[in-house]
Amino acid sequence: MYFFIGFLLFLVLFTGLFIWRRRRARKRVCCMSCREKQELLDTILEPFGYCYVCDQDLISTRNDAWQRQAGYTALFDKAALHLHMVFDALPVYFDYCGQTWLIELWKGQYGISTGAEVGIYHADGLLTKEEYSRAHFQAVSDNERLPVSFSLFDGEKKLADMSRTTWWLTAFLVGMLTNPRQLSMETVIGFPNQEMQRCFLEALDCLKQENQSLQFSCCCHGMHVHIRYSCGCPLSPICPERISCFRKLRIRWAQFCNRFFCRMYCRITRPFKCTLDRILYLYELLPFILRRMLRRLKGVIRA
Repeated sequence: MYFFIGFLLFLVLFTGLFIWRRRRARKRVCCMSCREKQELLDTILEPFGYCYVCDQDLISTRNDAWQRQAGYTALFDKAALHLHMVFDALPVYFDYCGQTWLIELWKGQYGISTGAEVGIYHADGLLTKEEYSRAHFQAVSDNERLPVSFSLFDGEKKLADMSRTTWWLTAFLVGMLTNPRQLSMETVIGFPNQEMQRCFLEALDCLKQENQSLQFSCCCHGMHVHIRYSCGCPLSPICPERISCFRKLRIRWAQFCNRFFCRMYCRITRPFKCTLDRILYLYELLPFILRRMLRRLKGVIRA
């Protein structure tokens, strides 16, 4: 009996504290100016390597993000499913100037965020095809960065439009759930010379011949290559045709969890509509959940 009364009192106190924190968090967010909100959010996101893009209300990555030091290996993509990341990947390996380069496109679901990425890396030397899946690629240096832009679409609806000279261009729309197969990317990559462009185009052509499941098209305008990418290799960029039934079940389970947590995020932050207010509200109300959510984005598994 005493245990039941004690538990009831604890429940009442916990509920009252949560209601008080919720009102306090809402008031603090509403009292801030737009500039103060952006400065605070950038301060919160900076340690994770991200920044807020105001005009599109989305999260992107900084050029000096800590993930740059980690580089890339194909194991990161294969391990992504453990963090409930379900995306299509289009990795393009090509040899240029005594090194094997990798320009890879991603699109899909990153936890509770719909997003897309374009990454540019190269190895220390030339690699064989057998080494692609286990080799470590480093992010390109500042003078090797390329002008990259992409538009992300859900059907005919444009979700994001990013452009920058960079080594890693991203866009994450928090609180949106999609199926990677319903997304498409229109990407433009600029090359410094015809030789590098030719090597990239030849690798794209070989990739399409070797993987019939890939659905993309490309064309050239001067030194720029335009790629329209609709269907890629889900979680297995090397051998897409060998995805097992067990892995498909894991993908469905990951998407089920993503749907649940996405609805929870939208429900908890429903006093607000834009990502800026929602993330700050979550920061004031439940900061430990916000940290966990940010770690779910793909960049964290590149450590």
